[in-house]
Amino acid sequence: MFEVLSNDILAPNVHRMVIRAPRIARVRKPGQFVIVRVEEGGERIPLTIGDADIAKGTITLFIQAVGLTSLKLVGTPVGNHLRDVAGPLGQPTHIRKWGRVVCIGGGLGTAVLYPMARALPAAGNEVTTIIGGRSAPFIILEQELSVFSRQVLVTTEDGSLGRKGFVTDALRELIDDPQRCPQAVIAIGPVPMMRAVAELTRPYGIETIVSLNPIMIDGTGMCGGCRVVVGGETRFACVDGPEFDGHLVDFDLLSNRLAMYREDECRMLEQLPDELRARIVQVKR
Repeated sequence: MFEVLSNDILAPNVHRMVIRAPRIARVRKPGQFVIVRVEEGGERIPLTIGDADIAKGTITLFIQAVGLTSLKLVGTPVGNHLRDVAGPLGQPTHIRKWGRVVCIGGGLGTAVLYPMARALPAAGNEVTTIIGGRSAPFIILEQELSVFSRQVLVTTEDGSLGRKGFVTDALRELIDDPQRCPQAVIAIGPVPMMRAVAELTRPYGIETIVSLNPIMIDGTGMCGGCRVVVGGETRFACVDGPEFDGHLVDFDLLSNRLAMYREDECRMLEQLPDELRARIVQVKR
């Protein structure tokens, strides 16, 4: 049983939870994830380990409540326990000295990006971070990222915070500036965003790393649910990733696989109480 030590709201339907998990905290590395089960027989949810404190024996998880199970998860009060937290899983981020690195986070992807971005300066990298979101309430971790970033650039689609536009607009300006053009880009967020970033950097030959979020069940490569095509080869995000070369990812296939259960999700949504259904619909818009 894994005790919930804190449960804070960062943005609409986005929570930061600190969980007691000492064995995972001791061995976890940036980029790895856990699979969480709220209750016996419940759905398994993969979540990136956003932070860890070895001394306290805790890990930090960032969760966006977009379905029934994730709503149950963020609804777990402090002092209660989660049934299972399995991990760490996946390959850790391969941190090396690139020089200038631009880290790009879109929506909840900013939370997934956080542990990777924090590990880069220790390897001798200069980090510039770009955060994007629909509007000001959906921008998270700006202050936390500013601690180890040379600069944090914020973009919102409606212009309510930072500059109006997309993360690619800010990235294009950096690429066009010889003094700030990155040697590497790490982009994490919605599939269309990661795809747009990869297409922008491709002509310049800038190494671009993305973190993929396909449907995942067991997290050990047994079920094959998280298979993706990278460089023309089938890979499993849970054991080969979740990070891959963005210039080699088949984003069309990834998008199609993410939409496989959309009709089932809609049917399940209709069976939920009105209040829960309204919360989920609001997040998906």
